[in-house]
Order: sequence, then structure tokens, then C-alpha cells
Amino acid sequence: METPSPAQITGATAAEISASIRGLVERGELAPGDLLPPVRALAEQLGVNRNTAVAAYKRLARDGAVIAQGRAGTRIAGTRTAAQEGFADAAALAALAPDVPAGTLRDLGTGNPDPALIPDLTPALAGAVGRPVLYGEPVIDPGFAAWARGWVAPVVPDGEAAHLTLTSGAVDAIERLLDQALVRGDAVALEDPCFLASIQTVRHAGYRALPVPVDAEGMTPVGLRAALEAGARAVVLTPRAQNPTGVSLSARRAEELRAVLEDHPYVLVIEDDYYSLLARAPFRSVVGPGHRRWALVRSVSKFLGPDLCLAVVASDGETADRLALRLSPGTTWVSHLLQRLAHGVLREDGARALIERAGDRYAARNAQVAALLREVGAEVAAADGMSLWVGLPRPAGEVAAQLARRGWRVRTGDEFRLAPDAEPSRHLRVTVHGLGDQEAERFATDLGAAVEPDASEAG
Repeated sequence: METPSPAQITGATAAEISASIRGLVERGELAPGDLLPPVRALAEQLGVNRNTAVAAYKRLARDGAVIAQGRAGTRIAGTRTAAQEGFADAAALAALAPDVPAGTLRDLGTGNPDPALIPDLTPALAGAVGRPVLYGEPVIDPGFAAWARGWVAPVVPDGEAAHLTLTSGAVDAIERLLDQALVRGDAVALEDPCFLASIQTVRHAGYRALPVPVDAEGMTPVGLRAALEAGARAVVLTPRAQNPTGVSLSARRAEELRAVLEDHPYVLVIEDDYYSLLARAPFRSVVGPGHRRWALVRSVSKFLGPDLCLAVVASDGETADRLALRLSPGTTWVSHLLQRLAHGVLREDGARALIERAGDRYAARNAQVAALLREVGAEVAAADGMSLWVGLPRPAGEVAAQLARRGWRVRTGDEFRLAPDAEPSRHLRVTVHGLGDQEAERFATDLGAAVEPDASEAG
């Protein structure tokens, strides 16, 4: 049996113990892969309650500093490549199926829009070029500001009086919104499973992620209440096309969440409506009229392309002022060229019609493939969004390995979870809108074979 690291851990509280372990890592006295003492042994060594040691390890696990392996113990985590949108994790695939060359697989893990359904930016380029913008000028181009206000005013508490800010995409907006409201160690309520970028944002900033389960109607009221009672100072949720599940808030659920938030009017609520113009579900806000700290984030990336990094943030006045201060150390505005380009495209009837057709196409293809997958024993709803969340009768890692041997690259639900010591996920996230009819049928057939109990022997 392996002997735990002899490094001297100190502390009387969970915070002190976790800080001690972090210090030992920073000084090189603990290295990636080192085994930490069992909880009971550490508690006896330090003279603290066992629950205190458990809390310290959980804190470190939430921050990604250690890896909890159940009976195998808790180890110091190494530097790892963060899972990202746009491609499935090659390292994760290699661990599951080391005998399969990743470059030979049909990639269903991207989460990308279809390039054929993104409007051509070329006609708007000429109109985007104008006189140079200098320091001290308004940060929002007047034409784009008018369009953006009409986009968000009907759905936010302050309507036309809402304050507008621009950021370099939705991820940038959420990172800056959290930064202006929180300090390291503060707690954030996040959906579980969660959008990859939100997981990384919270982890890298040193916030504590409080997982709130997501069911078929969205973030659960019981989970949100528990997170708020545990000290969450901010909530990040997706009102529709939640990534990775595709779930959109029902009217009932939005009302229930508003009721929970009524008792916490100063908690910052960030609604990430990233799918916006592509969504087939209606927008339902959880922000009530009396809520004091809120922000709605809408990005153009899913319908104008990820390279057009631009997001509109509508918020209350105090949040807008703090966000402006957070932006002030660097360039205080998003390129006016990008703003004019986005505005030029979005005011074209043809472009708006293509965006509408794209939303219909994604929804229809999701429904078609979901029906095929249900026929082979998967649990999957035809939800909104770029991908499907596929429920499985066996661990997702095993199914992903079998699919790789059949030519498919997918993402397992393990990448999207906040709880580090949970059981192996039984979900896949697959992006299927690029599949032709025959490909979709072949994928369904291969998935059906991969979920069979004896698939590992047959593979």
C-alpha cells in the first residue's frame, strides 16, 4: 500500500488546512500525484474533527487542487488542460480508448454552429469601416446601441432604462461580472451539469462553486435555495438551451426560482442567454422587479460565428458602474469595427431570415436524431441548443470508448460536472446537426451496440 506524503500539514480549520496544503504545493514539498493522508489520519494528526478534514479536502477538490479517488485516496492534482468548447478532449479520449487514433474519428463533441447557417459578413464589411475611434469616445457605437437596446429592453426589469455594457463575448462578460462582485473564496451557485467555460472561470478565480442540480425544467428551486443558504453571493444560470442539457426554463420553474430569489435581492443573478435568436423556447427570466443586482448576457457568437466576439450586458445601474470599473484598467470598449459589423449584418432582412432558419434547423435535427437514439435505448429529449444530452444505462466513459472503436468521438458528461467525487456520469453530449440522414442512423445503431452490457467484450 502506498505511503502518504510526509509533508507537514498544519491548521485547525478547513480553510487553514486547505491553505497549508496549497502552500506545500507552491513550495514544492507536495508534487502532482502525491497521496495525502486519509481523512481520519489527518484529523488525528491535527487534533481536529473528522468533518473539518473532510471539508478541507472538499474545498481543495472544488478548486481543482486535489483529485478525490474514493478508496484510492486523495492526490495532489497536476496541471491539466482545461476542457473547452469546439472540440472533444483528446486526452480524455486517449485515456478511454488508447488504441484509437483521435484524428480518424467523426467528431460529435464540438458544440459548434454550422458554418453554412452563419450569415455572410462580407456585405457588411464596407459599412463597418468608418472614421477612427479615439480614446474618450462613447464605448458603444450609436447604431449598435439602438439595436441592442431594442433586443434586451422588452425582457429586463428596467426596460429601456437598463444600462448597457459590451464585452468580448459571453464568457468575458461572466468573468468580469463575477470579478466586480466577488473576492477569492466567495461562493457562486452554478448549474450542475455546467457550461465548461463557467466551470473554468470559477475555478481559476478561486471562487467556491456550489452545484445546483438541473432537471427537465431547469435549475431546481430546492438546489438554488440550498446554495443561497450556504452563502452564494452570485448565481449563474441559463434560461434556455442550457449547455450541456439543452433544457429551457418552464414558466412554472421560472416563477419558483423568482420566489426563492425574493429573499436574496442583493445576490448577483447572471442570466446567460447565449442562444437567444436561435432559441425556439421563449425567454423566461428569474429576476423579479424588486431584485437589486442582476445582469442579462446575450452573445452573437452562436448565430454570427464564434470569431465575432461580442456580447451585450444589460444590468442594473450599480452592476453596470462596477462592470465599467472592471473594464477600465484595459481597453474600455469592444472594437467599434466589430460593433458596426454585427449591426450591419443584423439589420439585413436576409441575415435575420437565415438566423431564423438556423434555429429551426438545429431544433429539427435534434428532434430527428433524438428519436433515433430513443429507439436504441437512450434517454434523450429533443431540447434546444447545439447538442443533445444523451442518458445511458451504463457509465458514459465505457460507451464513449466503444463509440471511438466504431469511429465516433463524443464528450462524456464527466467533463461538465461540478461535484468532483460523484459517480461516473451516465450521459453523453453530442452535436448532431451536421449529420446526414445515413450518418445519423449509423450513429444510432453504433450507440445501441455500445450500450449493450457485453459491448466491452464484443468491442
